[in-house]
Amino acid sequence: KKPNKLKARLPRGFVDRSAEDIRATDEMLAKIRAVYERYGFDPVETPAFEYTDCLGKFLPDTDRPNAGVFSVQDEDEQWMSLRYDLTAPLARHVSENINEIQLPYRTYRAGWVFRNEKPGPGRFRQFMQFDADTVGAPGVQADAEMCMMMSDTMEALGIARGQYVIRVNNRKVLDGVLESIGLGGEEHEERRLTVLRAIDKLDKFGIEGVRLLLGDGRKDESGDFTKGAELDPAAIDSIVAFVAGTGTLENEGITELNTMAEIFSACGYGEDRIKIDPSVVRGLEYYTGTVFEAELLFDVTNEKGEIVQFG
Repeated sequence: KKPNKLKARLPRGFVDRSAEDIRATDEMLAKIRAVYERYGFDPVETPAFEYTDCLGKFLPDTDRPNAGVFSVQDEDEQWMSLRYDLTAPLARHVSENINEIQLPYRTYRAGWVFRNEKPGPGRFRQFMQFDADTVGAPGVQADAEMCMMMSDTMEALGIARGQYVIRVNNRKVLDGVLESIGLGGEEHEERRLTVLRAIDKLDKFGIEGVRLLLGDGRKDESGDFTKGAELDPAAIDSIVAFVAGTGTLENEGITELNTMAEIFSACGYGEDRIKIDPSVVRGLEYYTGTVFEAELLFDVTNEKGEIVQFG
């Protein structure tokens, strides 16, 4: 009989890392860590596994929790999952140790995270995150500090001033606009998400593409049709005005953005580094206040040689 030979094969969505990659990553991590330390953040480490219900991904009506997470059942029949980000474990750590933790709690951590999702180009099931978090701060000063620290980190990594920008918005502004056009309340939640998804496509489709997605819908070059939010023209004009930065609504979100803008100016961070941008949406169902992202302003190509937006 022929021996049963196993075929060596790498699991989908995972990669082997070379010495060159490891050394480059270590160099990057050291530069990021130095900036975080300079701002007064302290390291903390949480395990790769958490109880699944603490991650917020547990589905009680399934025999095995696998919606986005890799899970195993402990001998006491409790489900544990590999962490899918570093934020949920931090929330568990703070909650469990709240009596010993002094607020505001300022920490950073780097670590591998795992996603039980379909892999694709540039999208892996295991990748690294490097978080800095402030827990228990009373105002948007902490958010402003994060944006300035992000700017300093980009430059520490060799991305020169003018080659990046930190874009900042506040979800309370968007929520106020949606309420002003009659989309407040839980009964309009799905329609609000459709509007937010449309705004999030500004960089990809431009202002006219967003208008179509806010209206009846948009047909792409291949003929595929995406149904829109079906708003009336006046409501579309209100949203487009705010996305373009010409809206006039006053609310708490606008006040917080103005406070942050004053902090940036006082600390010497001009619009060439940090810019208030009403089009920034970020996670559709996740964020409630300040949202910010870094965007590279030079051409970045993917593995097919295509120019892609990188942020």
